[in-house]
Amino acid sequence: MAIHPIVVYGEPVLHRKADPVVDFDDDLRTLVADMFETLKVSNGVGLAAPQIGVGKQIFVYDADDEVEGRRRRGVFINPILTASRIPDSRPHPDTESEGCLSVPSLDFPLKRANKVTVNGFDENGERISLSAEGWFARIMQHEFDHLQGTLYVDRLDKRWAKKWTRAKADFGYGVPGLSWLPGTDPDPFGHEAVDEDLD
Repeated sequence: MAIHPIVVYGEPVLHRKADPVVDFDDDLRTLVADMFETLKVSNGVGLAAPQIGVGKQIFVYDADDEVEGRRRRGVFINPILTASRIPDSRPHPDTESEGCLSVPSLDFPLKRANKVTVNGFDENGERISLSAEGWFARIMQHEFDHLQGTLYVDRLDKRWAKKWTRAKADFGYGVPGLSWLPGTDPDPFGHEAVDEDLD
């Protein structure tokens, strides 16, 4: 297994729809294993293939599901996500903020659907399905968005979008060529161990 650099907002692969996976072979299984290892070292809870520069419809996750009362770990390949209606209310800064490994050091509030169902395939080509609520449903939406070429900061409401625009300029994000290597570079979120920040 190998740890891959995580590319940062502005890298073209993050901003275009990922291609479907066609071959469920050993190369795919190696990539999935690498993604799990990269996720573990990054202290995130989800990681999409575009975040390591691979424009394929793959994401992995490893996170606590508070509604189910257990930890869930898995992969979705070529996923289809259906979600409940997103509430019209403003996101709460303390309970509805997201972070992203491809937007290092920042987090912003974002309203998400409370319930989702994801259907897709595992690395062996077997059909899989998952239903989730609450925070875990947020993770599923966040990762699925990555495969559509959308980052959570692209969905911010007007107030938070203005703050993101300023922060993007301050950090120098929005240009190609930026990345960081989990386990080698300093953790941009200051994590000592895995917690519940999103990818």
